[in-house]
Amino acid sequence: MDNTPCLRVSQCHTQLFRKTLQSKGLLDPSLCLLKESDETILLPLLPSCLSGLDLQSLKAILASDSICEIVWNQFPLPSKKSKRWTLGNKLQQILQELVESHGEGWTEELKGDLPHSFQRHGDLILLGDSCFSMPLWEKMDSQQLWSTVAKVFGAKRLAKMSRISGNGFRSPAVTMLYGENSWVKHVDNGIMYEFDVAKCMFSAGNITEKLRVAGFDCRGETVVDLYAGIGYFTLPYLVHAQASHVHACEWNPDATEALQKNLAVNGVSDRCTVHQGDNRKLQLCDIADRVNLGLIPSSEDGWPVACRLLRKATGGILHIHQNVTSPLPDTTAVPANDDATGRVSRKTADREVWRLWADDTARCIASLLKGTTGAVWITSIQHIEHVKSYAPHVHHIVLDLDCRPS
Repeated sequence: MDNTPCLRVSQCHTQLFRKTLQSKGLLDPSLCLLKESDETILLPLLPSCLSGLDLQSLKAILASDSICEIVWNQFPLPSKKSKRWTLGNKLQQILQELVESHGEGWTEELKGDLPHSFQRHGDLILLGDSCFSMPLWEKMDSQQLWSTVAKVFGAKRLAKMSRISGNGFRSPAVTMLYGENSWVKHVDNGIMYEFDVAKCMFSAGNITEKLRVAGFDCRGETVVDLYAGIGYFTLPYLVHAQASHVHACEWNPDATEALQKNLAVNGVSDRCTVHQGDNRKLQLCDIADRVNLGLIPSSEDGWPVACRLLRKATGGILHIHQNVTSPLPDTTAVPANDDATGRVSRKTADREVWRLWADDTARCIASLLKGTTGAVWITSIQHIEHVKSYAPHVHHIVLDLDCRPS
């Protein structure tokens, strides 16, 4: 496709811009991004949606020195379908040759056992648990096998995730296949995150919520992040929202180690106090203008803690994360061939369920605040943000709840 409209952005902010454009329906999903130089990337835009692109709004929520401009690329951008085909077939071809060189036959089962998705963290590729599970792979020379796979992906390190552990910390069960060091770096919105993929989770799907937090004006505020992790939201509050001080609570010692490192590398350690351990035992109260409860599927165990933390005299805002399940749609209500009407109907039904949950939560928080302080509080729903969907009827949402003593 000649003369493709693109957004030229700084390479370090590519993921951030891509997610933002995607959420606004502006990104062309059929085309791949294009690396223009070592410092800039071209993100393909839908020509029909150019009028809906607010360049100034994009620039306003990002680092001021970031490149952000519309250009028209005169050369065809590769389609995602062709890129997937090339990578998948290249991996299959090379591994088939490797298998046959060991006197084994290539089968459809082996083809189906190749990775269909992966995560890239710098020079490390993290594979999912549904690939390379057949016994034949274990018979092969591991160094030769995994170095070959890494080379196909253009990576220097290779790891495989099997599951999320049930140790209470949501630690990933990751095995390093090639390379030894499992620490990686990830940049979102000008913020550097460093973490050990073998010990800590990183959710790229939360980028839109991190963007939203970065857009808050928290000057003069004390914020408490009850589930800080490696600093997913703690850092945007400090770096971009300019909170005066953040109390970051985290009970996973591996995540705490990464959090301390990330505070230092982003130059905000002096405005953050880290509390390691169970936040229900936190010895703080009456200090917060804002409390972030970023735990899913539910942060309900932290609600009483958040209520104790809010300033008794002035109150504040709670950002409550939750996975909300919508009921299955009534397929008899909408004709099978009316897909557009069905989608609108399902979205309306989803939002009604979110609102019902938010209303119940507001009443519950008001009751907890009265029990904590002995006074009557008014809780008002400011906003309900949809972060992402885990399944057709399971949605990660965030409730912004304004809480004030009456």
